[in-house]
Amino acid sequence: MNEYAKQRRKEKIKFGIVSVISLCIFFTVWYVCTAVLHLKPDYILPSPVQVVEALIDKLTKTAPDGATIFGHIAASLQVALTGYLLGAVVGVPLGIAMAWFRRVDMFVTPLFDLIRPVPTIAWIPLMILWFGIGLGAKAAIIFVSAFVPCVINAYAGIKQTKPVHLWVAQTFGASRKEMLFTVAIPTALPLIFTGLRISLGTAWMTLCAAEMLASNKGLGYMIQVNRSLARADLIVVAMLTIGLIGTIFTVGLNALERKFVKGGRRG
Repeated sequence: MNEYAKQRRKEKIKFGIVSVISLCIFFTVWYVCTAVLHLKPDYILPSPVQVVEALIDKLTKTAPDGATIFGHIAASLQVALTGYLLGAVVGVPLGIAMAWFRRVDMFVTPLFDLIRPVPTIAWIPLMILWFGIGLGAKAAIIFVSAFVPCVINAYAGIKQTKPVHLWVAQTFGASRKEMLFTVAIPTALPLIFTGLRISLGTAWMTLCAAEMLASNKGLGYMIQVNRSLARADLIVVAMLTIGLIGTIFTVGLNALERKFVKGGRRG
């Protein structure tokens, strides 16, 4: 094992230890504030023990929001992945095309600049009118939230390609298409993956907002129903589940970046 690999391993171990310590401190402070000091009533701020008990119950029970925790997770994942993947599949190629082809840029940019400032949540009423409260409306809302960062980062990634690299490729006889796929896109990959991570975060947040306003199942819907029932324990269960799933997705994207991007994120 070379010196660099040893250093990276030490950094990973150090990061893991610090992460565990920070989580332990967080849950300890939470437990002391709730179960020991009782700073707030249980129905406002439940203790970690109450949250764990609520989670265990929610593994098999559908009350009071109509589904088990797995049912809510499945509903949210179906919507989130549909909208997110559509946003990435459309947004990344469009951003690349806008940056590489001047005519596409001239035609699309005015429309994109008109849509981009509109808050994603502002689309919710319109999507409900168009698609109802089913999968289509929520997926369309998430598509909008994921689409914009993908376009922006793909566009910026292609634009940051150094002219000298394109000139060298052209000197060796590369066509414009070859320069795009062998020089520009590989150069843009770090920013493209950054856009995918940003899109994932915005899509997940938008999902919760959409489910709170228009849904009959999902983690956002679970939060909304239990808010009206003053079930703070189940609200925290849903929030922690959202955070855990988001973390898993982020780790997966980081792994893909390490695989496909030279000099990408490590560890």
